[in-house]
Amino acid sequence: MTTTDWKADRVGSALRGANPTVLRRLDAGFAVIGDIQFLPGYSVLLTDEPGVERLSDLPRPRRLAYLADLDRLGEAVERACRAADPDFRRVNLEILGNKDPFLHAHIWPRYDWEPEHLMQKPVWLYPPDRWYDPRHALTPSHDRLRAAITSELDALS
Repeated sequence: MTTTDWKADRVGSALRGANPTVLRRLDAGFAVIGDIQFLPGYSVLLTDEPGVERLSDLPRPRRLAYLADLDRLGEAVERACRAADPDFRRVNLEILGNKDPFLHAHIWPRYDWEPEHLMQKPVWLYPPDRWYDPRHALTPSHDRLRAAITSELDALS
């Protein structure tokens, strides 16, 4: 397995302990830090059930547990990002599912230093260079923020 094979099966690799972006196993999913970090602290909540494509695929108790995990991860990202950057504004929580065929939720920190024309718009309107430029890739330079989010997840458990 190469270092990027886990990206082809993010849920399965998390279940196998082979997804290097996993922060913590939660009650109904995995908290992971995003591969891209043009908005530092970007995180994702993955389902822990392979084959689940949408929230409504889960039985109600698992659905509520997943949403509780989303709340916990969102608050952990908020706390960590607020402590790391005085220009932190808020988090945006999104469950879209338009590209990847597995249940996942995005936790996007938002900052006052973002370009004015994008600050109040969805993150998805950022230009392609933000999504694919290696300067915005997850690297060891993000370890401090990664540890802070993990610490906040633990404090909220």
